[in-house]
Amino acid sequence: MDIAVLIPSDRHVDGVVEMLLDATQNHTRTLSADRLFGWHAALFPTGRSGMYTKTVGNWRNHKKEDPMQVVSGAKGREIVHFVAPEAERLEEEMNRFIHWFNEDQSMDPILKAAIAHLWFVTIHPFDDGNGRIARAIAELQLSRADESAQRFYSMSAQIRKERKGYYEILEHTQKGSMDITDWLNWFLNCLDHALESSNETLSEVLQKARFWELHANTVLNSRQHQMINRLLDGFEGTLTSSKWAKLTKTSPDTALRDITDLLNKKVLVKEVGGGRSTSYGLRVE
Repeated sequence: MDIAVLIPSDRHVDGVVEMLLDATQNHTRTLSADRLFGWHAALFPTGRSGMYTKTVGNWRNHKKEDPMQVVSGAKGREIVHFVAPEAERLEEEMNRFIHWFNEDQSMDPILKAAIAHLWFVTIHPFDDGNGRIARAIAELQLSRADESAQRFYSMSAQIRKERKGYYEILEHTQKGSMDITDWLNWFLNCLDHALESSNETLSEVLQKARFWELHANTVLNSRQHQMINRLLDGFEGTLTSSKWAKLTKTSPDTALRDITDLLNKKVLVKEVGGGRSTSYGLRVE
């Protein structure tokens, strides 16, 4: 929907959203090279990443003398975190991965999501965007595990929140032995955090819904609506009449009238304690 005044989304964001929607809403569809190419093209619609031209919608084609590396640090003092398999092996490696992902139904579906993410990002088949596509593959498998296209949590968002630990465990696993127990433990803990975060978000949404249902017939002006929503979203610090006046750009007298009106309507209550200024909070039924 085109809505006036809203900031347009970035094309990179659009690409990620398009990819994740396809992964979760169409989780029953078979994963294929062509589908992965489509996701990759959605991430890089111009064929470029910043100033650099990328091979889009196909496997990377680096030569042996110029391998795909994950590097950090200043030029001349680079730290190589990971060296991906040679380009010549990619088709065989990806065929093996895709066949396993589609055909192996013997594994616990949650562990399969963790292994699929690690396996794909270790093959590193694309010039760029491998991490984002690996997260989409994990989301696809988690949707299959849930047997639902409805998403109430986001593993991708949680990995982004915990990205420092993510990169550390990824490097540790890729440079270690074939034992991936530490990676599986990290992935499962991250998934647990994603579910906890989702529960908190849903709790806040339900709290808001219950509040507005309770006050459906309460007459409020625009300033009161604004400040109540701020309180429902988790107002930092204490709410005083002076803060109300500053945030709503009104006079102290108008702010006090707004607050007094909400006290009379049993929307706000005076909070216990405090210093020289009286503070207010939402009335909890």
